[in-house]
Amino acid sequence: MRKLILVSGPARSGKSEVAEGLATATGKSVTYIATAQIDPTDREWQARIIQHQQRRPDSWQTIETPLDLTTILHTASPQSCLLIDSLGTWVANCLEQEKTLWQETLNNLQKNLTLTKADIIIVSEEVGWGVIPPYPLGRKFRDRLGSAARTLGAIANPVYLVTNGYVINLSQLGTPISQFLVQP
Repeated sequence: MRKLILVSGPARSGKSEVAEGLATATGKSVTYIATAQIDPTDREWQARIIQHQQRRPDSWQTIETPLDLTTILHTASPQSCLLIDSLGTWVANCLEQEKTLWQETLNNLQKNLTLTKADIIIVSEEVGWGVIPPYPLGRKFRDRLGSAARTLGAIANPVYLVTNGYVINLSQLGTPISQFLVQP
Protein backbone atom coordinates (compact mmCIF):
# COMPACT_ATOMS: atom_id res chain seq x y z
CA MET A 1 0.00 0.00 0.00
CA ARG A 2 1.26 3.48 -0.91
CA LYS A 3 2.32 5.81 1.88
CA LEU A 4 2.26 9.58 2.19
CA ILE A 5 4.42 10.74 5.08
CA LEU A 6 4.91 14.31 6.34
CA VAL A 7 8.01 15.11 8.42
CA SER A 8 8.10 18.58 9.93
CA GLY A 9 10.25 20.42 12.38
CA PRO A 10 12.21 23.59 13.07
CA ALA A 11 15.53 24.53 11.46
CA ARG A 12 18.40 22.12 12.05
CA SER A 13 16.14 19.67 13.89
CA GLY A 14 17.12 16.64 11.79
CA LYS A 15 13.86 16.42 9.84
CA SER A 16 15.64 15.83 6.52
CA GLU A 17 17.78 13.10 8.06
CA VAL A 18 14.68 11.41 9.49
CA ALA A 19 13.00 11.62 6.08
CA GLU A 20 16.10 10.16 4.42
CA GLY A 21 16.06 7.25 6.88
CA LEU A 22 12.36 6.65 6.19
CA ALA A 23 13.02 6.69 2.44
CA THR A 24 15.83 4.17 2.77
CA ALA A 25 13.64 1.94 4.95
CA THR A 26 11.06 1.60 2.15
CA GLY A 27 13.52 -0.56 0.22
CA LYS A 28 12.30 1.17 -2.94
CA SER A 29 14.11 3.17 -5.57
CA VAL A 30 14.41 6.69 -4.09
CA THR A 31 14.10 9.91 -6.04
CA TYR A 32 15.08 13.00 -4.09
CA ILE A 33 13.05 16.01 -5.21
CA ALA A 34 15.03 19.15 -4.39
CA THR A 35 12.88 22.28 -4.42
CA ALA A 36 15.73 24.70 -3.70
CA GLN A 37 16.80 27.18 -6.32
CA ILE A 38 20.57 27.22 -6.52
CA ASP A 39 22.15 30.65 -6.04
CA PRO A 40 25.90 30.43 -6.74
CA THR A 41 26.44 33.82 -5.07
CA ASP A 42 25.10 32.61 -1.70
CA ARG A 43 27.90 30.55 -0.14
CA GLU A 44 25.99 29.65 3.02
CA TRP A 45 23.04 28.36 0.95
CA GLN A 46 25.46 26.36 -1.23
CA ALA A 47 26.98 24.79 1.90
CA ARG A 48 23.52 23.68 3.07
CA ILE A 49 22.77 22.12 -0.32
CA ILE A 50 26.14 20.33 -0.38
CA GLN A 51 25.52 18.96 3.12
CA HIS A 52 22.23 17.44 1.94
CA GLN A 53 23.83 16.07 -1.24
CA GLN A 54 26.64 14.38 0.67
CA ARG A 55 24.21 12.45 2.88
CA ARG A 56 22.34 10.92 -0.06
CA PRO A 57 23.28 7.46 -1.28
CA ASP A 58 24.73 7.33 -4.80
CA SER A 59 21.85 5.07 -5.84
CA TRP A 60 19.31 7.86 -5.33
CA GLN A 61 18.22 9.90 -8.29
CA THR A 62 17.97 13.66 -7.71
CA ILE A 63 15.56 15.94 -9.54
CA GLU A 64 15.79 19.67 -8.98
CA THR A 65 12.43 21.35 -9.46
CA PRO A 66 11.61 24.61 -7.72
CA LEU A 67 7.96 24.72 -8.87
CA ASP A 68 6.57 21.77 -10.83
CA LEU A 69 6.00 18.91 -8.41
CA THR A 70 2.94 17.50 -10.19
CA THR A 71 4.77 16.34 -13.33
CA ILE A 72 7.07 14.21 -11.18
CA LEU A 73 4.11 12.82 -9.25
CA HIS A 74 2.45 11.79 -12.54
CA THR A 75 5.48 9.82 -13.71
CA ALA A 76 6.36 8.03 -10.45
CA SER A 77 6.03 4.26 -10.34
CA PRO A 78 4.67 2.15 -7.47
CA GLN A 79 8.20 0.75 -6.99
CA SER A 80 9.58 4.18 -6.11
CA CYS A 81 9.73 6.52 -3.15
CA LEU A 82 9.76 10.26 -3.71
CA LEU A 83 11.39 12.39 -1.02
CA ILE A 84 10.35 16.04 -1.43
CA ASP A 85 12.67 18.39 0.44
CA SER A 86 11.22 20.82 1.19
CA LEU A 87 7.67 22.10 1.31
CA GLY A 88 8.80 25.44 2.74
CA THR A 89 11.22 26.08 -0.09
CA TRP A 90 8.53 25.17 -2.63
CA VAL A 91 6.08 27.56 -0.94
CA ALA A 92 8.74 30.31 -1.01
CA ASN A 93 9.18 29.69 -4.73
CA CYS A 94 5.42 30.20 -5.22
CA LEU A 95 5.14 33.42 -3.19
CA GLU A 96 4.68 35.59 -6.27
CA GLN A 97 1.45 33.78 -7.17
CA GLU A 98 -1.66 35.76 -6.39
CA LYS A 99 -4.00 34.26 -3.81
CA THR A 100 -6.41 32.45 -6.18
CA LEU A 101 -3.60 30.91 -8.25
CA TRP A 102 -1.79 29.87 -5.07
CA GLN A 103 -4.90 28.08 -3.79
CA GLU A 104 -5.27 26.29 -7.15
CA THR A 105 -1.59 25.28 -7.02
CA LEU A 106 -1.96 23.89 -3.49
CA ASN A 107 -5.20 22.06 -4.37
CA ASN A 108 -3.53 20.59 -7.46
CA LEU A 109 -0.60 19.36 -5.37
CA GLN A 110 -2.95 17.79 -2.83
CA LYS A 111 -4.96 16.06 -5.56
CA ASN A 112 -1.87 14.71 -7.30
CA LEU A 113 -0.36 13.47 -4.04
CA THR A 114 -3.46 11.34 -3.50
CA LEU A 115 -3.37 9.99 -7.07
CA THR A 116 0.29 8.96 -7.37
CA LYS A 117 1.20 5.32 -6.86
CA ALA A 118 4.63 5.96 -5.33
CA ASP A 119 5.46 6.31 -1.65
CA ILE A 120 5.99 9.99 -0.87
CA ILE A 121 7.82 11.62 2.02
CA ILE A 122 7.55 15.39 2.36
CA VAL A 123 9.84 17.48 4.55
CA SER A 124 8.28 20.67 5.89
CA GLU A 125 9.65 23.45 8.02
CA GLU A 126 7.73 24.61 11.07
CA VAL A 127 7.05 28.33 11.17
CA GLY A 128 4.68 30.53 13.08
CA TRP A 129 5.53 29.37 16.61
CA GLY A 130 7.02 32.76 17.39
CA VAL A 131 6.23 36.38 16.74
CA ILE A 132 4.31 37.43 13.66
CA PRO A 133 6.77 38.70 11.03
CA PRO A 134 6.71 42.51 10.89
CA TYR A 135 6.76 42.59 7.07
CA PRO A 136 4.07 41.47 4.57
CA LEU A 137 6.15 38.92 2.63
CA GLY A 138 7.18 37.17 5.86
CA ARG A 139 3.55 36.93 6.97
CA LYS A 140 2.51 35.67 3.55
CA PHE A 141 5.18 32.93 3.64
CA ARG A 142 4.33 31.90 7.19
CA ASP A 143 0.60 31.74 6.47
CA ARG A 144 1.00 29.85 3.19
CA LEU A 145 3.41 27.31 4.63
CA GLY A 146 1.18 26.77 7.66
CA SER A 147 -1.82 26.27 5.40
CA ALA A 148 0.08 23.93 3.06
CA ALA A 149 1.39 21.81 5.96
CA ARG A 150 -2.10 21.59 7.44
CA THR A 151 -3.59 20.61 4.06
CA LEU A 152 -1.00 17.90 3.46
CA GLY A 153 -1.00 16.75 7.08
CA ALA A 154 -4.70 15.98 6.72
CA ILE A 155 -3.99 13.41 3.98
CA ALA A 156 -0.65 12.09 5.27
CA ASN A 157 -0.21 9.17 7.64
CA PRO A 158 2.01 9.17 9.53
CA VAL A 159 2.86 12.77 10.34
CA TYR A 160 6.07 13.22 12.32
CA LEU A 161 7.35 16.21 14.25
CA VAL A 162 11.14 16.30 14.70
CA THR A 163 12.32 18.61 17.47
CA ASN A 164 15.05 18.81 20.10
CA GLY A 165 16.58 15.53 18.96
CA TYR A 166 13.33 13.55 19.11
CA VAL A 167 10.79 12.29 16.63
CA ILE A 168 7.14 12.41 17.66
CA ASN A 169 4.52 10.50 15.68
CA LEU A 170 1.66 12.99 15.70
CA SER A 171 -0.64 10.50 13.95
CA GLN A 172 -0.42 8.19 16.97
CA LEU A 173 -0.41 10.79 19.73
CA GLY A 174 -2.61 13.49 18.28
CA THR A 175 -6.23 13.93 17.29
CA PRO A 176 -7.02 15.29 13.81
CA ILE A 177 -8.28 18.86 13.96
CA SER A 178 -11.27 17.82 11.82
CA GLN A 179 -12.75 16.13 14.89
CA PHE A 180 -12.96 19.52 16.64
CA LEU A 181 -14.43 21.54 13.81
CA VAL A 182 -18.07 22.54 14.02
CA GLN A 183 -19.96 21.69 10.83
CA PRO A 184 -22.66 24.16 9.74
